[in-house]
Amino acid sequence: MTKIIKAAVIGAGTTGLDIAVHLANVDANQRLYGAIDAVRNPGSIVSSNTSSIPLAALIKGLPERFAGEFLVTHFFNRPRIMRLLELVSGPNTKPEVITTIRDFADRELGKTIVVCNDTPKLIGNRIGTYWMLVAQNEAIAMGPDVEAADTIIGEPFGMPSTGILGLIDLFGVDLMLTTLRSLQNAPANTDAIHEYDPESLLISRMIAENRLDQKSGAVFFRFSADRQTPEIADLTTGDYRPMRQIAPESHDASKGGARALMEHPGLGGRIVMEKVLAYAASLVPEVADSPDAVDDAMRIGCGWEYGPFELVDRLGGSRLVEHPKAHGLAVPPYLTLAAEGGDFHTDFDGKRRCLLPDGTVSSVVRGEGVMTIADLKLATKPVVDYGCAALWDLDDGVVCLEFCTKMNTFSEPLLDAINAALEEVGKGFRALVIGSDSPIYSAGADLRVFLERIEKGGADALGEFIDKGHQTFKAVKYVPFPVVGAPAGLAFGGGCEMLLHCDAIQAHAELSIGLVETRIGVVPGWGGCKEMLIRRCGLAGATMGLGASAIATFNLIAPAKVSRSAFEAKSLGFLRSTDGVTINRDRLLADAKQKALSLSDGYVAPEPPLLALSGPSGASAMRNILKSAALAGHATVHDKVVGEALINVLSGGPNADPLKPMTEDDVLALERQAFIALFETPATVERVKHMLATGKSLRN
Repeated sequence: MTKIIKAAVIGAGTTGLDIAVHLANVDANQRLYGAIDAVRNPGSIVSSNTSSIPLAALIKGLPERFAGEFLVTHFFNRPRIMRLLELVSGPNTKPEVITTIRDFADRELGKTIVVCNDTPKLIGNRIGTYWMLVAQNEAIAMGPDVEAADTIIGEPFGMPSTGILGLIDLFGVDLMLTTLRSLQNAPANTDAIHEYDPESLLISRMIAENRLDQKSGAVFFRFSADRQTPEIADLTTGDYRPMRQIAPESHDASKGGARALMEHPGLGGRIVMEKVLAYAASLVPEVADSPDAVDDAMRIGCGWEYGPFELVDRLGGSRLVEHPKAHGLAVPPYLTLAAEGGDFHTDFDGKRRCLLPDGTVSSVVRGEGVMTIADLKLATKPVVDYGCAALWDLDDGVVCLEFCTKMNTFSEPLLDAINAALEEVGKGFRALVIGSDSPIYSAGADLRVFLERIEKGGADALGEFIDKGHQTFKAVKYVPFPVVGAPAGLAFGGGCEMLLHCDAIQAHAELSIGLVETRIGVVPGWGGCKEMLIRRCGLAGATMGLGASAIATFNLIAPAKVSRSAFEAKSLGFLRSTDGVTINRDRLLADAKQKALSLSDGYVAPEPPLLALSGPSGASAMRNILKSAALAGHATVHDKVVGEALINVLSGGPNADPLKPMTEDDVLALERQAFIALFETPATVERVKHMLATGKSLRN
């Protein structure tokens, strides 16, 4: 690994409008590489980020030693967030060079590596731009409203929630046009990309009027001059009008189901999806040797829920063959092969297998140290299926509890499932991991439960739900075996509080974690306040003076700070210095399992701590911070009410005596009291309802 860092992987990328320039100036790249080769250390690795210029053209005429240590590493933008790395090697690339880069990109950069053949635009950009081209041109030709086009072509098929034309707004019509032209001009490329004109009259007008992308302020979508009303472009005239809710007859009749949309005689997305899926099938083995490589590229790089071959299996291959054949259209032999013999993917003996273009079947092999719930589901059944959660055996005496609610939110049944799982683990397993494959660890408690309880049963009903959360999270903390949280994505509110009660955390690097309850007008109610007080002091199991800790905790919770990474989560105190960080998402569960095993030998549950809270002196300091925030315009009227309630919890209340330590239950009682009192205010209820309706915070 040190060798790579010292050598410096050098990228000569081609992005945006540079594509045409690079295509016309391959010799400029060759001169650059020649200059690099003259000064680089033997054994160093050089790579290009291009997806437009063939590797063979880049190294033509360069020494064989350079060709042996050169490859294409095409990162997707934004490189930190996008996990896909398309890797292309040449016939002379040394095997150890490929292995070194793959291992580095996997373990140190967290990438999912897809091996591609040396073809124009590789996989993601080639299929992705064709998909957008077909959808854009068919929508314009058919003349539906933009809302209708996005409804039928997007989400029902697992495409990005932006919708196809919303995605073009993000991508940029000028960049898309340049990319499409580079594909159409690629040598020896005679495929279906030539069937469409990439520059329709509407697209030409948008470019001429500088309606290029979201940064320019308008393409298919924009806001009105007063920034109050979302507007949308008419696909016939190009002029803007207010956006409205439109659902085509085909969408309503099919209830948004993808297969039913394909079979509906009306405007159902059939033409677009038939063409795109057939196009993908026509590119194997040209762009990659297996369908899984294509599926991975489109899921991870382009945001599809299912890869094109997975989508064919879901829609039914025979249906995708019958309709084009009936209309005299050519069907790729690979698609016909799958339609006649079954699906592209089958499961056998707990392993996923895929159909190859030559008719043979290949097993999908995972890398060492890769573990997912999806693979476990192929190979086995859960130890216990609770409906809203499932317990999976990870071997070696470790089990994993997977949450299965919407956004993994906590409901009463999920709390019951957690308690039942703890009891099950105690019957003979060594340790528990709490995690899943989901892009969201947990969005916290289900706000609808809080709202329904306060509206129907008042404070007593709400208190019962809070008490159940307290009991459950304390059980997680004090069971006689180690519990390791394995979060990825976001862990907000109750999701954060669950992790704070675990013995250890193994987090994915891209973790956004925080106690965000103040955004909805309450304070953390399931132990978040007392756990952060303990962490800020850093002395578990002992009597602690927490005056400074209370102020630090207030500065974290009151503004609802969240981390932008697992590393920042450590600096904020949500993760301990001993907690682990996994760079590659696919390795998270395996790393969490190893951490759980490392804690299991000789494990002893923690002793309940005593907390000496500051009382009036600490409250006064926190109150000054709140007043300053209000004067600066950072705290609204209700923020001040919530802030006062939080101060009362963190200081131990007006009667707290630092010489008389409080128990965890004492602090939990303060959290409970503050939570219920705030939920009984109209301003908090208004915030909760606004969040449920819009997904955004209300500043009242």
